Amino acid sequence: MRTQGLGFARGRRYNSPRTPRGLAPGGHLLFSPCCLEDVLVLSRFRRATVATEDQEKLDQSLEKTRRGVLGRIGALFQGNEIEDDLWEGLEEALIMGDVGVETSLKLVEATRTRVRTQGVKRVSDAYQILKEEMVRILRGDAPPFDLDNRHRLLNIGLIVGVNGSGKTTSIGKLAHYYRRQGRRVTIAAGDTFRAAAIDQLKIWGQRAGVSVIAHAPGADPGAVVYDAIRASQESRDADILLIDTAGRLHTNFNLMKEMEKIRNVAQRQVHKAPHEVLLVLDATTGQNAITQAQKFGASVSVSGVILTKLDSTAKGGVVLAIADQLGVPVRFVGTGEKITDLAEFDPWVFVDALLDANA
Repeated sequence: MRTQGLGFARGRRYNSPRTPRGLAPGGHLLFSPCCLEDVLVLSRFRRATVATEDQEKLDQSLEKTRRGVLGRIGALFQGNEIEDDLWEGLEEALIMGDVGVETSLKLVEATRTRVRTQGVKRVSDAYQILKEEMVRILRGDAPPFDLDNRHRLLNIGLIVGVNGSGKTTSIGKLAHYYRRQGRRVTIAAGDTFRAAAIDQLKIWGQRAGVSVIAHAPGADPGAVVYDAIRASQESRDADILLIDTAGRLHTNFNLMKEMEKIRNVAQRQVHKAPHEVLLVLDATTGQNAITQAQKFGASVSVSGVILTKLDSTAKGGVVLAIADQLGVPVRFVGTGEKITDLAEFDPWVFVDALLDANA
């Protein structure tokens, strides 16, 4: 059972072999919050646990980002005193690191305010507060992830995104990810507008060892979804159904209407479906991913993000901007090209890997 928050916790503490700076053993903060609100919010900062393998993948995928501007943030906190130059340098590094102007200003102000109100004097303590504020943004207020509910007979995830974002690949990786956990997964080839999309999905389905329900190119996507749901409930006995959709832009009215139809079919067949709508975004597009996500969010009620190609870019800071500006949590991160290269996103692991050269 997952704990509250966006850290993909499974009821265990963060299992890093080292105790992070600013934290007592067990994951409790050493700082005294300045008000009751901080007590309530920061009590959620106990570190979540993801598999050690996922921690390593996320760490490795941020190598290029660490070598960029954001990787130099740690050097700003090597001085002996907290001075104005520290905050100016931090703001500049965040903005240049694709965190975005709005999110960067918010992050610096929140950190600076806590340092002042809590009477923090040591630069290392200020650095820990920065990390905590980053985690605060990444956690947000979104509900727990709801695609792998073991109490539900069939969980349905709708996967959306533009062509070229890594959507088909992400579906294959996600299917493999859950199959390794012993789940019974089926994929619906709802992108009937491109024959190549159906063929590619079948290949990824074979690699993942799961069934792919598909019709001929040009078929009604709603009919594909209907048949996939029936097959999942009957012959396939699946408990997770991943629905592919046509790569689309928000300006394509017909395709967006098709999306609406797919949602309606799912809702009529399964209570409260789809249970998650995951938008696949290409991390290499940086701040452009924000604009793309805003357009999609207004049309299809996106509930989470799968961020692909994080290992291929130095723009890892966009993760903070996505969580802050969209209010949509990053759920999974693509960390490479292999089918196993998908990691659960954990805010603490991400922040440590992003800022610590030896994370």
